[in-house]
Amino acid sequence: MKLETLPPYTQPTVRKQAWRKPVAILVVVALAGGGWTVWHNKQAPAAAPAAAAAPAAKEKKDVFELSTGDIAAVGARSLAVSLPLSGSLAPLSSATIKSKVSGVVEATTLQEGMPVSAGQVLARIDQADLRARLQQQQAMLDEAQAKLAMATKNEGNSQALLQQKYISQNAYDSTQNTVDLARAAVKSAAAMVEIARIALNDGVIKAPIDGVISKRHVQAGEKLALDMPVYSIVNLSELTLEAQVPASEIPRVKVGQDVKFRVDGFAQREFAGKVARINPATEAGSRAMLVYISVKNDDHALRAGMFAKGSIVTDRSAVAPVVPLAAIRSDKDGQQIVYKVEQGKLLAQPVKIGLRNEEEGYAEVQEGLQQGAHVIISRLDSLKPGASVKLPSAPPPSAQAKAAEPSKG
Repeated sequence: MKLETLPPYTQPTVRKQAWRKPVAILVVVALAGGGWTVWHNKQAPAAAPAAAAAPAAKEKKDVFELSTGDIAAVGARSLAVSLPLSGSLAPLSSATIKSKVSGVVEATTLQEGMPVSAGQVLARIDQADLRARLQQQQAMLDEAQAKLAMATKNEGNSQALLQQKYISQNAYDSTQNTVDLARAAVKSAAAMVEIARIALNDGVIKAPIDGVISKRHVQAGEKLALDMPVYSIVNLSELTLEAQVPASEIPRVKVGQDVKFRVDGFAQREFAGKVARINPATEAGSRAMLVYISVKNDDHALRAGMFAKGSIVTDRSAVAPVVPLAAIRSDKDGQQIVYKVEQGKLLAQPVKIGLRNEEEGYAEVQEGLQQGAHVIISRLDSLKPGASVKLPSAPPPSAQAKAAEPSKG
C-alpha cells in the first residue's frame, strides 16, 4: 500500500484582505465628510453678505445715469424772433451842387473826403462879368427912376392947368398915364438889378448842408456852364439802410421795430437801427418790398454804399423760462410735454409753449416749468416716466446765459 504525503495547509490571502478594504473606505468617507463640514462652515458667513448685496446691485443697475448732453437746465430770459434782411447803406441827406451861372472857375477850396459845414465856400467863379451886368442894371434903374420923377413933375403941372381950364381932361389923362408907365419901368429895372445881384452872389458857390465832400467835379480854370455839377456832398451823421423784404413777410414788419446788422470790415461790431418807412409797392421784377431803416452814425464809422446784413426783431417776449426745442415732445393726446428730472425720477410735465425761435432752438414756456428745472433733450426711448435717473456731476447747459440774438422766426 502506497502512502502519499499531502502538502502542508496554507490559509488563503483573500481572507486576510477582506477586512482591510471596508475599513479604508470608511476612513476615506469620514475624512471627506469632515472636510466638507469644515468648508461649508467657512463659506456660510460669506454667502450671506453676497445674498444681501444682490438686491442692492440690481437696484443700482436700474438707475440710469444721465450725461451732460442728455439734459439742459431751464433758464429765464427774453426771447426774440427776427426776420433776416440785407441791403446797402445810403445817406439820409446828400446834395450835388450845380452852377447857377456860367463862368470860369477861379478856385476850388476843398477836395474829396474833407468835412464841410453849411455855408462854407466851395468854389469861386470869375465875377468881373457879373459885376458889370449888375452895374448895367443899376444904371437902367437910375434912368427909370429919373423918368418917373420927370413924369411925376409933369403930372403936377398938368393938374394945376386942368384946374384953371388951360388944358383938357384928355391932356391930363395922357400925362398921368406917362407917370404910371414910368413907375412900372422903375419896378422892372429894380427887379433886373436884384437878378444881377443874385447872379453875382451865385458866383461864390457855398455848401448847402453839413457833410463830407464825396466828389469834386471841376478844377480851377475850367469853364462852367449853367447847371453844371461842381461838388457832391453826403451827410454821414444819419444813414438809411434800404433792404428788400419778401412781400409775404411784410405783415410782420412794423415802423419802429429794432434792427441789428453787421457790415464787412466791422465783423466784431454790431450796428443798430429802427424801421422808419415801408415802401407801399413791390420792386420791379421781384416780389420784394423796400424797407427803409434809419441808422444813427454819430462816429461816422459807416459809409454810404456799404453792404449790410442783419435782421429785424419782429417779436419779443417778456423775461420768462425758455426751454430747448429738442426737449418738447407730444403725448398720445397731442399735448406738449417735456421730460423733467425731479428728485431722481423722470416725470412727464405738460407745458404751454409761447414764442418759438427756430434758429436759436429755444421756445418760451408760459406754463408748466420754472427756472432751474432739468429737462431731457436727448431721444432716450428706453426711459419712461417714473424711471430712476441720476444727474451728472457737471452742470448742464442753461439757456439763461445765452444772448437773445436776432434770428429768423
